[in-house]
Amino acid sequence: MTIKHWVVGDGPAVLLVHAGVADARMWARQVEELRQDHRVITVDLRGYGETALEVGAKYSDAGDLLAVLDEAGAESVAAIGSSYGGYVVQQAASRQPERFNRLVLLCAPTDDVQPTDDLRAVWAQENELIEAGDVDGATDLMVRSWIGPDADDDARELLRAMQKRAYELQLAAGDVDNEEYAVEPEKLTMPVRLITGAHDFRFFADCATYLAERLLNVERIDLPWAGHLPTLERPGEAGALIS
Repeated sequence: MTIKHWVVGDGPAVLLVHAGVADARMWARQVEELRQDHRVITVDLRGYGETALEVGAKYSDAGDLLAVLDEAGAESVAAIGSSYGGYVVQQAASRQPERFNRLVLLCAPTDDVQPTDDLRAVWAQENELIEAGDVDGATDLMVRSWIGPDADDDARELLRAMQKRAYELQLAAGDVDNEEYAVEPEKLTMPVRLITGAHDFRFFADCATYLAERLLNVERIDLPWAGHLPTLERPGEAGALIS
């Protein structure tokens, strides 16, 4: 199965990988800007947006990402990953580091860092709502939890639509087997920019600290105004963040 993906523009290749509460629609503003002088690749991972998730599927999000690069003929890309998308980027770049000339990781988790209690509490509340069949309540919880105070109403409604679509696809599929590749920081020798938000869960700053201590060529930026999805919260500033 080839996941749904889009390629627009011409120039150096840029890969954008969405957050786990979103899909490729979260990048709309950035795609319009980047396509002027880049070849922009966006994806919907399995169970998001326009990519189905089969019942009992066995797959790898990172493997799917590498397959998309093969299909697009992209031998070398700059990869920008938001949240879970940043984790998938780390996995893919650890497996085939020669294909990635630069990484930008926005509020991304990583291996070997323990979730904080406040994040575990949100996950537990989400599970309770889903088990009770309250998908709308879970969606509301995700919007409250994952987008920062500077986001406007349009951004919040987009996030609501993307998260609800993800629930629709993932709940219909039930249990699946998504193989995760190991993240190996010592292999990520390309330039890496780590971006975190002061209004985000502390876990993601802990992940950035962990990576910053292990990467060879790293830049770290903490945004005092940002929550977990800075490119949705202040899209006008996103170009400078990811360029």
